[in-house]
Amino acid sequence: MIPLLAVPGDPATQGLDVYVVGGAVRDALMGQPAGDRDWVVVGASPEIMAERGFIPVGGDFPVFLHPRTKEEYALARTERKSGRGYHGFTFYAGQDVSLEDDLKRRDLTMNAMAQGPDGRIVDPFHGQSDIEHKVLRHVGEAFCEDPVRLLRLARFAARFPQFSIAPETLDLARRLVGDGEVDALVPERVWRELEKSLKTFRPDRFLFVMQEVGAMSRVLPGLVVDAAVDKALVGAAAQGLPLPGRFALLCHRSEDPAAIAAHIRAPGECRDQAVLLSVVLDSLPAALPQDWLDLIERCDGLRKPQRFLDVLQAAACVATVDLDAWKRRLDAVRGIDAGAVARTASGGDAIRRALRDARLDVLRTL
Repeated sequence: MIPLLAVPGDPATQGLDVYVVGGAVRDALMGQPAGDRDWVVVGASPEIMAERGFIPVGGDFPVFLHPRTKEEYALARTERKSGRGYHGFTFYAGQDVSLEDDLKRRDLTMNAMAQGPDGRIVDPFHGQSDIEHKVLRHVGEAFCEDPVRLLRLARFAARFPQFSIAPETLDLARRLVGDGEVDALVPERVWRELEKSLKTFRPDRFLFVMQEVGAMSRVLPGLVVDAAVDKALVGAAAQGLPLPGRFALLCHRSEDPAAIAAHIRAPGECRDQAVLLSVVLDSLPAALPQDWLDLIERCDGLRKPQRFLDVLQAAACVATVDLDAWKRRLDAVRGIDAGAVARTASGGDAIRRALRDARLDVLRTL
């Protein structure tokens, strides 16, 4: 494993006790594509960092941007529970905080490793062993103090489906739910972790973890998850469906997809496709030209044809849909010269009737 550190001689870091930590080390050990690097500086102070040109950006604890690379460097820190939820912690980032102290506060052993300038791996909690044995395991009892760690556990279960979850880690996750910590989760953080999970090849494992620890109704109220949803999500991932289609399939067995989207503040396109997927599934099979046109118009397919086709592609994961036929129908209807038709009619209602008749006529030819 090659060192992940910056080129020796960097004046900003020269002489500092600096380590790459967390996901970059994990992914390098697993042969995964390199992502962003996070850094920890041991034995420094905000004043020392400022003197070297680092730009302070941290709120609750000292985090700095490298003056050239703009990568994040955080001072080694400890944390103590002081309130509810993700923000309910008091941090200490004194120069006496060791690297192991910093790693001890992390969520999973696979994320509690560091790499020094010489390439040596610092692994006080046996993360390499857990990676070798394919186990997701908590670092310490503090796991059940932060509800975001439950979301991250579920997300890593989706990202690494070949990994099992240590039973004692699931027990701590259940305690986190039972103590009410999950009720302090903010919608934006729920969506962020759900979004990352939906983009994996096994998003159903995120849902499994949430159900297994009793968190589903607290974190995603109104969401109905069953074997059909799991199968649809795995199929969507295999086909490479974009995020809005995957979210729509996540909600396709639920009564009110719009409410679920609003609760976690999902993007508008995700909400819209979830709502439209219900319309499409309720309308299938559409056997007659008037049925085809009704569905196209209800889904605003004339103005937003690609979105309509995307929703049909999502529907094809759970129902029989002839996508090529629908594309021909949509192209035929959109090919009507609305201006020419309008000139043959008088008045708004007459124009609308003439347009509909022209569209039905072209659909009948198919």
